[in-house]
Amino acid sequence: MNDTSLSRTQPTAPTTRGGGTSAQQPRAGLPPAVDIAEDENGITLWADMPGVSRERLGVHVDGDSLVIEGAAEVQLPDRLEVLHAEIRNPYFRRSFTLSRELDTTKIDATLKAGVLRLHIPKAEEAKPRRIDIKVA
Repeated sequence: MNDTSLSRTQPTAPTTRGGGTSAQQPRAGLPPAVDIAEDENGITLWADMPGVSRERLGVHVDGDSLVIEGAAEVQLPDRLEVLHAEIRNPYFRRSFTLSRELDTTKIDATLKAGVLRLHIPKAEEAKPRRIDIKVA
């Protein structure tokens, strides 16, 4: 199995099981809005992750599964009191099944203004190529 970590952190939440021991398991989260585009070189994915910093963002690949997750942190001014909050500090999580045609060892990830951009190139053998025809 191929395991590629694209960030330093992979957010998980502790859960308590019988006997009071704590184990790390993936947390349920809000699915971020995602756009995906494909061209002959690979796919590009944009995920809206507002309030998520690089340090609180996790992107990892295990086999043919891609998981993106992150915990947002909303900073409020000291003198501001929240009267109502639908989602205070959201946790985003979404997973995808990747085609074997993609080269997960060459994923390029950037985070800018709350949008995560992942470019996953196609493996060289999966890219379209032109066949030269010889005249005999």
